Amino acid sequence: MTLNEENRNSIVNYRFQRAKETLAEANGSFEMGFWHATANRLYYACYYAVTALLIKNGYTAHTHNGVLTILSKHFVLEGLISKEQGKLYGKILELRQKGDYSDWIVIHKETVMPLLAPAEQFINAIENLINENKS
Repeated sequence: MTLNEENRNSIVNYRFQRAKETLAEANGSFEMGFWHATANRLYYACYYAVTALLIKNGYTAHTHNGVLTILSKHFVLEGLISKEQGKLYGKILELRQKGDYSDWIVIHKETVMPLLAPAEQFINAIENLINENKS
């Protein structure tokens, strides 16, 4: 599907708004003590931000791992996103997958608490990249 610039920008803005809302959901889940939900919402907040960035730049991914691959290849390796932030995205993806699909996995407060601020910083870095190239 080919998008014109107006449609592309609308989708990018929608996805980024979802990222911000989902980050708020992650923080709310954390405050209520729902650690699995916090991990899930942190991942999806980052995922929505990354997919907004990919769409903005004309990339398409068909899987969650595909999103990580494109992020790594076109943004981390190019130095637009730090290696630490690229690793953070991979870590949050893995945590979400384990939490959602593996039996007997227990996610603790100590696991998700140190991810909250870096996830927000990651989303802010992506917002800066998106806004640098506003059309």
